[in-house]
Amino acid sequence: MKTIYLCDSSIEGVLSGVYAAWASGKGHDNGKLRLKDDGATMELFCQYEEVPVDSQKADKVITAIRNKISEEAYEVVYKAALSNDMERADKIYRFLICGFRAGAGVVSMLQNQAVYDIFQMCCFVDNETHLLTGFVRFTEMEGNLLVGKIGPKNDVIVLLAPHFADRLSGENWVLYDVNRKKAVLHPAYRHWYLTDFLPSDWEDKIVKTSVEDEYEDLFKRFRKSISIKERTNPICQLNHMPLRYRPYMPEFSQGLRDV
Repeated sequence: MKTIYLCDSSIEGVLSGVYAAWASGKGHDNGKLRLKDDGATMELFCQYEEVPVDSQKADKVITAIRNKISEEAYEVVYKAALSNDMERADKIYRFLICGFRAGAGVVSMLQNQAVYDIFQMCCFVDNETHLLTGFVRFTEMEGNLLVGKIGPKNDVIVLLAPHFADRLSGENWVLYDVNRKKAVLHPAYRHWYLTDFLPSDWEDKIVKTSVEDEYEDLFKRFRKSISIKERTNPICQLNHMPLRYRPYMPEFSQGLRDV
């Protein structure tokens, strides 16, 4: 009978599931990983086993990946775990089965379906991260605090943090993922850290500066003044700046859209 291991969606949860499936000794063909919240229907003639998050077991899997496959393989697994693919847990498991057999060369074995699946997930994560480095907007709040919001499909906030920590090293800023209710906090000239323990009313307690409103207004007027109506190309605009990013960009806010 096949055993389906239900694991947490975090990377520690997924790797805890990998450890449980591997240590069971039931064979890889008789095991499958699924996320607890994947919304899929239950399969017939299967045994379900819930896997708790175990940091020590996850660390053992990470150490094994780094020592027996490669550091690059771990980076691939980490990035794939940030994907929004609801089957990512089992895909990572299948990739690691191949990796422990093939060694470091597994990352280039794209003819293998398990490797190709991971490659695709990493491409989607990398692409969204790249786009957001240009689309993220920070708004100046009272108290010299910069606040930016994103609503990405993939959990890319930890990949964005180093980019903005380098660009805005001397600023106090917060980058907030509205979909996952987590944020990166960066004190000026210090290291950033990730948290999901923000108070529910934190946004109500910070107020935008009036100077920021003036600059937003000026920017929107400038954008309109340089636009050429006869050359407007909505399809091209959508290709370069998809609609799903615009709610988090002040220049597209409803209040002054038609200025």
